[in-house]
Amino acid sequence: MGTVHTRSLDPLPMHWPELGVQADDIDAPEMDQEPKQEVLENKDVVVQRVHIDGLGRTKEDLLTYEISDVFQAKNLIDVMRKSHEARQKLLRLGIFRKVEVVIDTSRGEDALPNGLDVTFEVTELRRMTASPQKMIGNIEGSMGLGLKLLNVFGRAEKLTFHFSYGTKENSYGLSFFKPQPGNFERNITLNVYKVTGQFPWSSLWETDRGISAELSFPVWKTSQTLKWEAIWRELGCPTRAASFPIREERGHSLKSLLSHAMVIDTRNSSILPSKGGLLKIHQELAGYTGGDASFLKEDFEIQLNKTLLWDSVLSASLWGGLLLPIGDKPTSVADRFYLGGPNSIRGFSMYRMGPQSEGDYLGGEAYWAGGLHLYTPLPFRPSMGGFGDLFRTHFFLNAGNLCNLNYGEGPQAHLKKLAECIRWSYGLGIVLRLGNIARIELNYCIPMGVQRGDSICDGVQFGAGIRFL
Repeated sequence: MGTVHTRSLDPLPMHWPELGVQADDIDAPEMDQEPKQEVLENKDVVVQRVHIDGLGRTKEDLLTYEISDVFQAKNLIDVMRKSHEARQKLLRLGIFRKVEVVIDTSRGEDALPNGLDVTFEVTELRRMTASPQKMIGNIEGSMGLGLKLLNVFGRAEKLTFHFSYGTKENSYGLSFFKPQPGNFERNITLNVYKVTGQFPWSSLWETDRGISAELSFPVWKTSQTLKWEAIWRELGCPTRAASFPIREERGHSLKSLLSHAMVIDTRNSSILPSKGGLLKIHQELAGYTGGDASFLKEDFEIQLNKTLLWDSVLSASLWGGLLLPIGDKPTSVADRFYLGGPNSIRGFSMYRMGPQSEGDYLGGEAYWAGGLHLYTPLPFRPSMGGFGDLFRTHFFLNAGNLCNLNYGEGPQAHLKKLAECIRWSYGLGIVLRLGNIARIELNYCIPMGVQRGDSICDGVQFGAGIRFL
């Protein structure tokens, strides 16, 4: 057997386009593919040695966990498969620019007749990288700069500094990321940051200075995150015309919280999926570890997507949340839920729905929002298979409600209040997917169920962001 450079499996009936045997790499006799496949599968082999060439800063003990399964391979096809899996694990660490795999027959005095040596040829990324960043959020776009120090201690650690500047939000921060060797999904992250944001719907600006520590780990098919965070908050009013409830919130406060998040995501795309589902549950407990704020906050998100005929997609989404104050102190406007706008209930202005005072929107302690969407290809599809596939025609129906609850009443009274005065809207438009970064919508909206004090956007509405109802 000669050397095998595992880059493409096209000549073999496999499905890993980056690994395998190419016709130019070996001299194979002309024969049918099925006998060749059978020979490769049935011939027992032993992986005697695994080498990693090209290491500089990286510690070898980190990589031992990632490549250990290669020694369990029993035939050549299995060696190629497990080598590919190990290669993917190495690339996932985020410290290598390139990883190539070479499979060769064993040499030396202890070489077995069916022994193989597997060599991973790696090229490490530079220690420091810097890049400008364009970010699109659900409120605005911003420009920023990111500096990354990779492989800090040789075990895939990452130190990141980021700075961003936008029309409504400015932020900078420092984070340290450390994965567990052999289990990249289990990791810890430490953050120090400062964020200043303007919220014109509430005549409010907020500056947060915080530190946090979070632990992420998988459980079955879920991704779990435990987090502790301490925030020094400062709230202010950019104008004297702010309502009394907003002016009452001005000043400094300390918020300390424990939170837990669980995510199950089987979608084929987070921006514009055509199949799969999403379940996200988030709990937040403030006040248990100190601070001025004291509450329990729960919210969830569900999304289901199904591909129909003619490349059309039916999507259904449901959001909901509840904020329960603990003690006698009321909740802050900075902690409540907000609803409305092109990213949630279309046809209403951004976060200008629900409880308000003198034109300032105060948010709510309970909400729900649901959406039904039909995405279809463009009618003419002038660029089928190319640029035109980034566009979709969009038909939608949205509904939801946002309110405050009297917690002295029972659950039935709460459900009744959430079912009253439902805002809803329908319409159609065009959706543009910006890679896997964000998406843009241009919709014609018809708002219905408008309540007193709600601000609407009847007609054309533009939206951009990463999270849509």
